[in-house]
Amino acid sequence: MNRPLTRILTGILLTAFAGCPVFAQTTPDPQAAPDGTRVETQPAGRHVVYLPQMLAELFGPGAGRDAPAQPATPGGEPTPTLPTPAGAGAFSLPVAPQRAISGAFVPDEVLVTLDGDEGVAAAVAAQFGLELRSARASTLLGRTVARLGIPDGRPVGFVLAQLAGDGRLADRVPNHVFQLQQAAGVVNYAFERIALDAGAASGENVSVAVIDTALDGNHPALKGRVAGTFDALPDMEVADRDHGTSISGLIAGGETFRGIAPGVRLLHARAFESGVSSTNVLLAALDWAVEEGAQIVNMSFVGPENPLFSAACNNAMARGVVLVAAAGNNGPGAPFGYPAAYEDVIAVTATDVHDRLMGQANRGRYIDLSAPGVNVVAPIPGGMDVVTGTSFAAAIVSGAIANLMHAGEDAAPEALAELLRTTAVDLGAPGRDEEFGDGLLNAKAAMAERTGN
Repeated sequence: MNRPLTRILTGILLTAFAGCPVFAQTTPDPQAAPDGTRVETQPAGRHVVYLPQMLAELFGPGAGRDAPAQPATPGGEPTPTLPTPAGAGAFSLPVAPQRAISGAFVPDEVLVTLDGDEGVAAAVAAQFGLELRSARASTLLGRTVARLGIPDGRPVGFVLAQLAGDGRLADRVPNHVFQLQQAAGVVNYAFERIALDAGAASGENVSVAVIDTALDGNHPALKGRVAGTFDALPDMEVADRDHGTSISGLIAGGETFRGIAPGVRLLHARAFESGVSSTNVLLAALDWAVEEGAQIVNMSFVGPENPLFSAACNNAMARGVVLVAAAGNNGPGAPFGYPAAYEDVIAVTATDVHDRLMGQANRGRYIDLSAPGVNVVAPIPGGMDVVTGTSFAAAIVSGAIANLMHAGEDAAPEALAELLRTTAVDLGAPGRDEEFGDGLLNAKAAMAERTGN
């Protein structure tokens, strides 16, 4: 087809299709960059008209039934050649195919690099109907970096495709937006899985005691949050603070890490070193916790049944103290773990983000509840880490109970344990089983059951 006729048809067809809604794409709602600049996550135009394939074929260079085939793109598709829109040297330059742009970017500008100076950048901008917004020499890139504005609403992807045909330019890219990744606070998936609103989590004025290793009281998540400490191993040098820091942090953490009950009055008893303790030491720690007014005692440890410790646990519960214990990490064939297996102690096993049981978890009819305990983020001395074990699942249950008590739940320990069991989300085989107990802790349902909301 000859060029004069092509130009005539161009004007007719563009006029006909310009108002057709089939080919109009409105601009998606923009986001905001940190400096207030509008950004979009995908190319957008203000009623930009995309030519149908008929026009692309009609107006491409050498178009026609007998024209040679266009080169293929890396994906094997023929490379269409689209006209340049009016206002930017209409139909004077071919347009390379657009490519998908990932990530957020400034919607009305692009970045290019070139070997010339600001004058060359200005000439490129003028030729393509763009605005030169800035240009500077980059030492690292060894070229001039120019920021070109798009004043007429053309999509970024389309402008990049236009610029691809200019040999003066070395690089043509979107002006992607980056964000600082400093976290104001870490929120575990545990909140979602147990149906507890992280923003509303409190536990204020509820006393929770943790019997564990020593903790890092200077950790930002725990600094100023420990109401009292007790050392049941006064003659042994402190070497281990990891486990205790994680357990107490999961319950009461604040600032850089949000615990399940950040408002609690935290009592912390050191009773373990190198992962080991004894009945005598544990008795001393439990005595101290009860004497200090603990309403909940978290016991993330396992051992054999002991009559003295059993009696101490029973007497604590008789005083209204809720005892929460880890079910154990010794595998399906392990014997019952105590104190979790004592009557009315809430025995907690660990699940992952998909509510699957931790492989090394103990099994048995004494298991009461499941809670997140696989790959949960927790404080450790000097920072944060991902931790796994029924120990950490128990801490999450202790924190959830503190929230219930804060909301006015003052039932006896056995009644509170029953409430948690009956409102749990059933997992595994229907009904109570030896893997998940009564199911996944559901803090929201437990709250609603007691308050009627």
